[in-house]
Amino acid sequence: MTGEIGNPAASMLEWWRTAITEISPEAIRVRGYGIEQLIGNIGFVDMLWLLLRGDLPTPAHSRLLEAVLIGGAVHGPHAPSIAIARMAVTCGVGVNQAIGQGAAVLGDVHGGAVEQCMELFAALPPGASHDTVANAIDQAGAFVPGFGHRVHRNGDPRTPRLLALADAARSEGGVKGWHVDNARAVERVLAERKGRTVPMNLDGAAAAIFLELGFMPPVGRGLIVVARSIGILANVWEEMEQGGRLKGPVPRGAGYRYTGPASRPVPDDFGQEPD
Repeated sequence: MTGEIGNPAASMLEWWRTAITEISPEAIRVRGYGIEQLIGNIGFVDMLWLLLRGDLPTPAHSRLLEAVLIGGAVHGPHAPSIAIARMAVTCGVGVNQAIGQGAAVLGDVHGGAVEQCMELFAALPPGASHDTVANAIDQAGAFVPGFGHRVHRNGDPRTPRLLALADAARSEGGVKGWHVDNARAVERVLAERKGRTVPMNLDGAAAAIFLELGFMPPVGRGLIVVARSIGILANVWEEMEQGGRLKGPVPRGAGYRYTGPASRPVPDDFGQEPD
């Protein structure tokens, strides 16, 4: 048996392999750094970067990543990820379950669209031409992720600030800036096609910046989930303090519109075996 599966002890050690943490009775090391050296000396965003990228970020990278995470942390209670979490906690679930419920709906349309937008931008070469951008928009289909907002129709207030910070990071040599340039190019081509501005939203700005920082699209979605989770926690706790019970998506008196068949009886012969 040993000859068939190799060294059993070695197989056990290979079952879980990680370059992230090294744990022993005497130490906890994260990417080689002692946890006691990190505590009190680096920020939470620095730790996030270290875990994902393997080393500590530059100050410029840390500031830019933190800016995006702050922008994505919270929106109004009507945002699905927040509303669902608040409704969940009024059903009696725990904080962890309520946060999980809210984070789970950050899909391709709400919040998680940053991943799709990163894929769109990543496919564009530096200084993409008008035709290249137009072709990428065609490939995206009817809805181009990262542009437009159902609430902020005249422009997402987070976007200009984030792009300005990205421009500042480029001037300092922190990022190259061509993903941000291409994101703006997509916005221009969309405006030409629609005959009106379709403003870049948080997902679009975050997508460009995450690519500038070297993150892959699936990680971009995860970063938005991390950011929004702290906002969900705040909303869950507020709902718990308010003491709501069984809160639905609309007040009880609001009702809804029924579109099914009119009232009808079950046939008398239903379920009877044929003669």
